Parts: sequence; structure tokens; C-alpha cells
Amino acid sequence: MSSASWLTAFGIGYTIWFVFSAFIYTALLRQVFARRSTSTEPITPGFGAPEAILAASLITLLLLNVAASLSSKPTELTDRNVIGSLLVTIGIVGAIAGLLKVRHRSIEALAGFSKLGTPRAISTGAVLLLFAYPLIALADLLVRRFSGGASSKQSIIELFNSSQTISQRVIIIVFAVAIAPLAEEFIFRFFIYGVLRRYFGFFFGLVANALLFAAVHGHLPSFVALFVLGSCFTIAYEWSGSILVSMTMHSLFNALTLIFLAFPQLSEQ
Repeated sequence: MSSASWLTAFGIGYTIWFVFSAFIYTALLRQVFARRSTSTEPITPGFGAPEAILAASLITLLLLNVAASLSSKPTELTDRNVIGSLLVTIGIVGAIAGLLKVRHRSIEALAGFSKLGTPRAISTGAVLLLFAYPLIALADLLVRRFSGGASSKQSIIELFNSSQTISQRVIIIVFAVAIAPLAEEFIFRFFIYGVLRRYFGFFFGLVANALLFAAVHGHLPSFVALFVLGSCFTIAYEWSGSILVSMTMHSLFNALTLIFLAFPQLSEQ
């Protein structure tokens, strides 16, 4: 088969994939809206004024950090910075968990850890990520078209590419695949989104949380793609009721990204 035929077949396949993706996420949104319009249960029971104060403080700190990064020269990302970021992230997770424990709120119940069961949550997350990819890719393609093809690689990706030792890459892989996805989903989807949804409703919580998620990554070329990615994570969490689903999506997304970095011939194909 000629290269032109391969390109045509790929274009048709990708179009079908994209149509299915748009259909699936539209259907999920419709189910979420329908469920919430007929539900008589309180929105996110367990999140009250103390959680709202902590969430507002976190959002303020995150936005101040974004503003500081925009007004200063980019700093080189090193192993030390990655470890420092890890410690800060763990501290935030600990503060959230501590507050909920003091207030006798069950994180397992609120986050839906046992709602689907681990195997089902992982398989659901994998399928939903599969159909999120065309939406993310389209957002990235549009940005690159309008920005003249600017690189959409985030600093953590550039650090992985420039790392020289196995130990450096192990640190990056563990952080990107095993730690950051779990912590970020706990902070952004479970807590911040949960509080925003509690006080402002699903749609506002979805958009505001995705905007914040994209902004804190501090990389303008990938902002739109990260917004779409964060929106898919939030929709998956809201629809399934289990934070394990979005955690799975986030972890698999980071893992696949690193695989393509380690084997660049795959991305070229």
C-alpha cells in the first residue's frame, strides 16, 4: 500500500475515532446533567465551610504561583526541584486529609474509592482515556497551527529528554506515573472540584477546575490541551463517582507519554 493510501486510511480511522470520542463524552455529560437534575440528594455532602476556606486558600496560592512564574524567567527544572515539588504536593494532600479526618469525614466514601472496585475503575479509566486522546490531540493541533508550531512539551518532559542517568529517569517516572497523578487527582478533582461543585454547581466547577489545572502546569503552548485533558478527567470522575477512574486516566496518560519519549520511533509513526 502506498504512503498516500496509508495516510488516507489513517485519516479515516482517526476521524471515526474522534467521532466516537465526541459522542461518548457528550453522552457522559448528558447523563451527568440528567442525573443531577433529578437527584434530591445534597451536592457533595461532607464539604462545608472549613473545606471551602482551605480550597479558596489553595486556589489563591496556586494562582499566585502561576502569576509569579509568568512574571519571572523560567527556571531550569532539576531533580531537586522535582523532589521539592513532590514534598509540597504531599504536604497539601496531608493537609486536606487531616482536615477531613478532624471533621470526621470519610475520604473513602466522599471519593468513591470502593464504589466501582479497583479492577472496574481501572478498566473504565483506560477506556475513557482511549476516547479522550482524539479530543486532546485536536486541541494540541489547533494550538500549534495558530501558534506557528510552537513546542507543546512541558518542562517535566524536557527534563526527561535531557536526563543522563538511569536514577534521574527513575525519579521522573515514579513521580510522573505513580505519585503526581494520584496526588493531583486528589487535590484538583476530589477536593477543589468537589468544593467548587458544592457551592457553584457542576458546570462552573468543571470549567474552573480545568482552567486551574491547565494554568498550574505553567506551560502556555499546552494550556488548551491540558484544559481538555482536565475536563475529561473531571467528567470521568463525576460520571463514575470514583476518583480511581480519573487517577487511572492520569497515570496512564503520563505513562504513555513517557513511553513515546523513550521510544521516539513510535511517535514518529
